[in-house]
Amino acid sequence: MKLSDDSRVAIIGGGPAGSMTGFFLLELADRIGLRLTVDLYEKRDFNLIGPPGCNMCAGVVSESLVQVLAAEGINLPPLVVQRGIDSYVLHTSGLNPVAIEAPSHDLRIATVYRGSGPERPMGDEPWASFDKHLLELAQQRGVNVLRQRVTEIERTEDGLPVVIHGKDERTPYDFLVGAVGVNSSTMKIFEGLGFEFRPPPTSKGFLSEIYLGQEQTREYLGTALHIFLLDIPRLKFAAIIPKAEYVTVCLLGKEIDREVARHFLSSPEVRNCFPADLNWCYGAGHCEAGEACHCAPKLAMGAAHHPYGDRVALVGDSAVSRLYKDGIGAAYITAKSLAATAIFLGISSDDFKRHYWPVVRGIHLDNHFGRAIFAATKLYQKFKFLRRGMVRMVQEEHGLESEDRIMSRVLWDAFTGSATYRNIFFRTMTPAFGFHLARATFQAATERTRERFGGE
Repeated sequence: MKLSDDSRVAIIGGGPAGSMTGFFLLELADRIGLRLTVDLYEKRDFNLIGPPGCNMCAGVVSESLVQVLAAEGINLPPLVVQRGIDSYVLHTSGLNPVAIEAPSHDLRIATVYRGSGPERPMGDEPWASFDKHLLELAQQRGVNVLRQRVTEIERTEDGLPVVIHGKDERTPYDFLVGAVGVNSSTMKIFEGLGFEFRPPPTSKGFLSEIYLGQEQTREYLGTALHIFLLDIPRLKFAAIIPKAEYVTVCLLGKEIDREVARHFLSSPEVRNCFPADLNWCYGAGHCEAGEACHCAPKLAMGAAHHPYGDRVALVGDSAVSRLYKDGIGAAYITAKSLAATAIFLGISSDDFKRHYWPVVRGIHLDNHFGRAIFAATKLYQKFKFLRRGMVRMVQEEHGLESEDRIMSRVLWDAFTGSATYRNIFFRTMTPAFGFHLARATFQAATERTRERFGGE
């Protein structure tokens, strides 16, 4: 079961996973002289400001991924990259913030808007949508973008998938790719195609855009990603990400709701990152705490069950994503792997099981290490003496060579997605890491005891 000259491929979903799958399908087909027709169905217009063009993502891309994409011919122009992040500031309950610079130039990160961003005042500089840019690159490669909604999928008697779209139009294809994402109801139509597919388990996060203007964004947040380890129930990770005139607030954890968001936004550690006189109700609509817009996106918490069958496969977070991090990177990995399998090996369920599923499963297994890391992070959020030891260890590493800044590198990679969770986990298991952390924690506890009782 293979693609041949004049085979037709359908991709449902025009986010990064869908656009990159189309791009790589045609790129790899061209290398072997294979003629394909690739139709991509995406009804959303990423030119639109605000929720209609939004893809509900924090929009953080590692520098290493930017370089990998560039090597693939996917270049990100300055209008797409909102701000280069060269450090992060770690905020913990009851302690002074500590800044951590990128261990090396290659480990910096960039911020992007998945859509065209929130509404902005007249006179502010323009920006470009990351998703729109990828979709345009796919079009330039030869992908046909159809601005139509897919309502159903059927199969012909000989097993070809049939996409039902527009005004009950039916188009058969040789191969079908689902890149709809966990926040789309369209994913349900893949469950009845006879290959035991079940969507990934999900949880809810929280995203909000707060307007500061370029000058105040630079003054208060600079070029740093601000990470928060606060003792707030159900909150596992929180970040404030500067982007041009806005900052993005990102909360991740177990079923984040408005109560958790209010608790976070009202904490002194967060308020200290903003001007004291900030208008906390900027923008149209029913906003709270200065939000121009906000949403509660679903987050993929594991791999889908059996995300492939004969002539059909799912990609991106429809199949798997990295836990809490680097969804765009996972989209790239799964998109290229799926395209290579389909072009060079075949499009049967057995082909995907042997060559595509191991890639999906690898990301899924890596997430188990991520869960262990975030379980440990929760202990640091809860116990102040552990936070003091961690902060002291980071402070002691200032001025050391990059390879000697072991805690700084672990924190950077854990919070930015610059390394696999497995790699991070095993670095924390080394005797050197354990010794330095225990020593720093003991010294911090000793100093704290002297401060409290030294005068008595």
